[in-house]
Amino acid sequence: MQRSGACASRPELRSGTVSTDRLRCPNMVKTLTRTGNSLALVLDRSILEATGIDADTKLEVSTDGDVIVVSPVRSKKRTARLRKVLDDLDREHAGAFRRLAD
Repeated sequence: MQRSGACASRPELRSGTVSTDRLRCPNMVKTLTRTGNSLALVLDRSILEATGIDADTKLEVSTDGDVIVVSPVRSKKRTARLRKVLDDLDREHAGAFRRLAD
């Protein structure tokens, strides 16, 4: 799946990129923009297109105190489906997981 702009599906990796199994995006240095009494992060169209985010997408913002993570809010149905798959895997392979953790 080839994408245009700053993010594209390419197998090669280079320093300064964020890579997943689906796409590769160069790291972008951004400056916050003042919006009233707040600051806003303006995302380039290529990032928005690569992630399927638009003006109506609800976003979850979290941090570990060092890194800020912005991701689309996932549906409760999707989260419940993932939880079930993980619980099934844990039930079926708990012994193997314990041995791997040791």
